[in-house]
Amino acid sequence: MKLLQTKFSLPSGSLLQNRIAKSAMSENIGTMKNAPTKQLIKAYEVWAKGKPGLLITGNVMVDSQALGEARNVVVEDRSNFKLLQAWAKTVEGTGAQIWPQLNHPGRQAFAAINKEVVAPSAVSLKMGGASSMFKKPTPLTEDAIWKIIKRFGNAAKIMQDAGFSGCQIHGAHGYLVSQFLSPLSNTRNDQWGGSLENRARFVLEIYKEIRAQVGAKYPIGIKINSADFQRGGFSEEESMEVVRLLSKEGIDLIEISGGTYEKPAMVGHKQKKSTQEREAYFLDYIEKVRTITSKPLMLTGGFRTVAVMEQALVDGKLDIVGLARPFCLYPELAQDIFSGKTTAFEAPFPSSGIRFIDKMGGVELPWYALQIGRIGKGKRPKKNLSGLTAFYFSTKNMIVKSFFKN
Repeated sequence: MKLLQTKFSLPSGSLLQNRIAKSAMSENIGTMKNAPTKQLIKAYEVWAKGKPGLLITGNVMVDSQALGEARNVVVEDRSNFKLLQAWAKTVEGTGAQIWPQLNHPGRQAFAAINKEVVAPSAVSLKMGGASSMFKKPTPLTEDAIWKIIKRFGNAAKIMQDAGFSGCQIHGAHGYLVSQFLSPLSNTRNDQWGGSLENRARFVLEIYKEIRAQVGAKYPIGIKINSADFQRGGFSEEESMEVVRLLSKEGIDLIEISGGTYEKPAMVGHKQKKSTQEREAYFLDYIEKVRTITSKPLMLTGGFRTVAVMEQALVDGKLDIVGLARPFCLYPELAQDIFSGKTTAFEAPFPSSGIRFIDKMGGVELPWYALQIGRIGKGKRPKKNLSGLTAFYFSTKNMIVKSFFKN
């Protein structure tokens, strides 16, 4: 038996049936009123039948006035509770766990679909020609910060009551938690900014609020950047210290990733060629993290062969292997790996053929979201799907949502 197939116990006592997790990837197939859809639920039914250990959902936003994408699911009350229950039930009888990824976009919120954009500080995104798609954010007041912290706890409790197995805080990729951690986006001079201790206060308070709401035995994970790869930004050393602080508080699972909208290391075509050719993008970093925490570690980014996945576990570098884009093209991937049917897989970098669109990241994530949409419609993924088609649907969703907003 491969180590990938073995069970793994989390600190909370929760048991994962194997070491493969579907990492979060924004599905963007909720309704225009940001509720779960039958299509979304169906996609998770298909993934669950493939029997991974853990399914982590894409962005579940905690505030309907703060969206990352037009069709994110939002959980701020129990108005869609039956749909949330149906979503949670997709794993029944499969042995898999399902966790929502709780998130707030902060300044990474498109102007077309958000009336107001907030962040730790009034620091705009720097994305070249795409910068105009984002508003200059309004700095959060002390009261507003605490209200957002409460929103995370509220969403976690609702999802727990709906039947979800655990939850993950999105602390990576330049969203609000990540913005508080970075000295580039957080220039505050109060208890929420300045020193790393102050910049980490936001994520620690979110963790404490969620823990207070869900109890000691409910798994809580964090997705955190190894670094944001920007000069003067959130560094590896700072990331390791935040990992240490979260470990001390009792976090159950630490997933390592990296990058932001401005420097998207999580998007493959932005990686150096040497990095693309090397599996497991952040493996060097996670080896360092292993020396400072005994908490379970999950690594997402770049795994493309079963041999490398297995060896990373055998070497003790990590505990859970995270796969995101591959699950969009190979829905039964975990089962195929365990049966021996699959030993290697790919996750291409789609292009629109238009440099500006590709450079601003307008194709890759929508392309994979469309593959998720196909799975949710009972169709097979389509590897030759046009990059321009993905960009068109992403833009169309944004335009339609802007009418809803106004």
